Amino acid sequence: MWRRCLLSGVAVGLLAAAPARAYVAYVSNEKGNTVSVIDTDSWTVTNTIKVGQRPRGIEYTRDGKFVMVAVGDDDTIQVIDAKTQQVVDTLPSGPDPELFTQDAAGKVLYVANENDNTVTVLDLEKRSRVGDIQVGVEPEGMAISPDDKILINTSETTNMAHFIDTATRQVVASVLVDSRPRFAAFKPDGSELWVSSEIGGTVSIIDPAKHAITGKVEFAIPGLRKEAIQPVGINMTKDGKTVFVALGPANRIAVVDGLSHAVTKYLLVGQRVWHMAFTPDGKYLLTTNGLSDDVSIIDVGAQKVIKSIQVGELPWGITMQP
Repeated sequence: MWRRCLLSGVAVGLLAAAPARAYVAYVSNEKGNTVSVIDTDSWTVTNTIKVGQRPRGIEYTRDGKFVMVAVGDDDTIQVIDAKTQQVVDTLPSGPDPELFTQDAAGKVLYVANENDNTVTVLDLEKRSRVGDIQVGVEPEGMAISPDDKILINTSETTNMAHFIDTATRQVVASVLVDSRPRFAAFKPDGSELWVSSEIGGTVSIIDPAKHAITGKVEFAIPGLRKEAIQPVGINMTKDGKTVFVALGPANRIAVVDGLSHAVTKYLLVGQRVWHMAFTPDGKYLLTTNGLSDDVSIIDVGAQKVIKSIQVGELPWGITMQP
């Protein structure tokens, strides 16, 4: 059923503009083995969905009809029907899937499998595994360029960002970054690739055409040891002018100028902030705070935390209705 809906809805999902309404967010709770559903009108949890073991990476399909969640200890990706909020299917993956990304059309899914050093390629329409790409040790971060031509994988132990040609599915370049890269994000215009290094404590700015680091963002918070500042998730505004970086056990979100790469502000959120998602209108940014079991709501325009919501145990990933 979900495959038929996916086929019919891909084009519509790409063209439809988000109407003025409340949105729905899904949060994966890594230790609780659940997914919390948040309504952004009331800012409350409206449902808790039981899923497989150790859910982490989570993302809506492009048409907004389904939510995919990587359940690492079950070595699969479960599919939740966004209408019924029930698990309706599974997708094949390699061992210990963590993060994944889709092409713009929502037809191909790329999955980082932490335990076998591969990226699995899935055909979403056929629900089948169509290939594997060998990468570095402990792959995690996944990003795809705005033109769909380059796929990025970050390998935590190899400390590299791998550039993969999506047509040939071959690694065409690897860029050495600081220790334990966790996440990658392209600027909306494709001009820069940002890669967070958790243990290195930096975000590397990479020229995607030259495969070269052109700058680094470093962080300093009064009263905190440098090793407590561990960047993970990265989210950019649609114009690329403002970048938000989750700083893990520092319990802060860094606000970074997307042009100068200077840190302009730190926002105090919950404990061990990990990943984030914007509401489709860009007005709010939601963060997952693993050790305080909550989600912080940031008013993007005011750059201010306005609320926190209790969710499940050890919230890890978050996805927002497109």
